[in-house]
Amino acid sequence: MANAAEGSRGKPSSTLMAGLALALAFLFNVLGRGIGDTYIVFLLPLNTEFGWSRSELSSVYSIYMLSTGLSAPFVGLLFDRWGPRVVYAAGLSCLGMAYVLAGNLTQLWQFQLCVGIAGGIGVSALGMVPAAGLISRWYRGNTGTAIGIAYSGVGCGTLLIVPLAQYLNESMGWRSAYHVLGVGLLIILPIILFLPWRTLRAGIRPEAALDKNAPTSREQGKPQASPLRAALKTKAFWELAQIFGFTGLAMYVILVQTVAFLIEIGFAPLQAAGAFGIAGMLSVIGVSASGALADRIGYRRTVTASFISTFIGLLFLLAMTYQSSAWLLFGYIAMFGIAQGARGPIVSSLCAKIFPGRGLGTIYGTIYACMSIGAALGSLVSGVLHDMTGGYQASFYFSMISLLLAVAPFWTSATLKRFGRN
Repeated sequence: MANAAEGSRGKPSSTLMAGLALALAFLFNVLGRGIGDTYIVFLLPLNTEFGWSRSELSSVYSIYMLSTGLSAPFVGLLFDRWGPRVVYAAGLSCLGMAYVLAGNLTQLWQFQLCVGIAGGIGVSALGMVPAAGLISRWYRGNTGTAIGIAYSGVGCGTLLIVPLAQYLNESMGWRSAYHVLGVGLLIILPIILFLPWRTLRAGIRPEAALDKNAPTSREQGKPQASPLRAALKTKAFWELAQIFGFTGLAMYVILVQTVAFLIEIGFAPLQAAGAFGIAGMLSVIGVSASGALADRIGYRRTVTASFISTFIGLLFLLAMTYQSSAWLLFGYIAMFGIAQGARGPIVSSLCAKIFPGRGLGTIYGTIYACMSIGAALGSLVSGVLHDMTGGYQASFYFSMISLLLAVAPFWTSATLKRFGRN
């Protein structure tokens, strides 16, 4: 992990703290997104017990993603002001309590409040907003690689926790499954409070040590005075927001309905959840590799390859609407899974390069909000399209169009071309 502790003047503690910062960012991504995404395996059991329509059920996940996004700027602000200890503790508390309560709910609005709003806030506080802020304080030259490793925690969480939730769901029922997941998070809370957060928050470089490729204060409108306000005036900010927003829209039109779709075309529930988990496992490889590849061959090539892979995966999924096949499922898992989440480390790294400094958490949180808003809209659209058409093809076509809009800035933006290579 070259350059992990550059500027540490050979102090072993700096190398150790850099590794700990990366490990914690990875771990909290595993817990936050892994548990947050378990809602997909509760979709059909909730439909069976309460008789809610698919669009009503999808609204919970849509609110969850919207809550994740809208809370992200405030999480970034909280991180910039109070540091990672407060943010991560708040995230574990919020998500843990939400899931403990979820096991006792009986009304749709209650799920929207607990799993949707409270769960989304908790996942945001455990996710990439604090992770990007923490990593940027410890890693210089290989920022993309480090963020890619942290981002791969999302895929690991999907691989490990979603199938676990499906097993708990089948073995003890959905209510007990929610209780187990929530209590597990609350048990971790007192342990993390005693970590060396003051040292982790400090980082290894002064605030003035900016990336070589970063714009000057004049180019950014003197962001030292008001980082977010200055960023909002730049074209690069809105280009990154477009990439994240349409990527979230494209992916979550698909992801929220994947397990239900596979079950409805003939696969067993555990097989469907397992396929989703394997795709998450492959995303660990893709996400980890995307950051390293972007540092070496450029962002545009890496991102374009990932979008092509996702598009091919959607073609396999579309083919399964005509004929259920294990080979088609394998093709979907391989192509869609390896690219799932691959854009995240790239956008995170670009954000750290274009808008460096202590205001990064707030700026990245605002850009991340666009992804979550797109994901919320995508999950809602998927349910509406299913109820309108009685199938999934419309969602697949909708996702393909969104992918094209997501990749466009990498081919049209002069700013992103300038940061094409590290």
